[in-house]
Amino acid sequence: MPAALPGSTLTQNLANPSLGQAIIFDALSGPKGSPFDKDTSGNASTGAMCTGIGFGSNAGNAYINVNPGTVPATPAQALRNAGFTDDTGDGTGAANSNIVYIGGGRCAATVSPGLAVPNPYTAGFVPGNAGNGGSRDAGAGPAFTCFTGKWVTAVGAVANGAVVETGWVNRSGVTIAATDSVFGSSSAAQAAPV
Repeated sequence: MPAALPGSTLTQNLANPSLGQAIIFDALSGPKGSPFDKDTSGNASTGAMCTGIGFGSNAGNAYINVNPGTVPATPAQALRNAGFTDDTGDGTGAANSNIVYIGGGRCAATVSPGLAVPNPYTAGFVPGNAGNGGSRDAGAGPAFTCFTGKWVTAVGAVANGAVVETGWVNRSGVTIAATDSVFGSSSAAQAAPV
């Protein structure tokens, strides 16, 4: 069933929510009409969250900044100290969905009973971001895609909803300062899962 955004009303969640807290959700079950959206009753849920559980792009854990403990004092080092890598998260370094799902999340049945061959997705599998003004569903329905995220760094103050780096928007819910890094939301829809 489609992903629900905490703080959005039921009516908004059953449509295309963008209000409420930012969440990270599964691209294959979170967007309405996605491959694993099997709900026909008009419900919404967490969208079967996969990777990123416990991490979101909200105030409190919205951004990573250079602080006195950052040596050398660079945004890239601050991200490393927090356990992340600059410019990662959008899936461009992954050839297929094996990095997101065990076995790639899909198998092709073979002629041998009980045997299936992994057949990972090669596009459209990167988890999506929504909330704080960012829409859950992208593109034209009924099979929607989502907007991905990646770590981006501000060169000046960036308000929520404004561009941090070309193609990536601040959806943290707060204004970030120069050298702050945030999990930015893409302004372009992800490709359809294949």
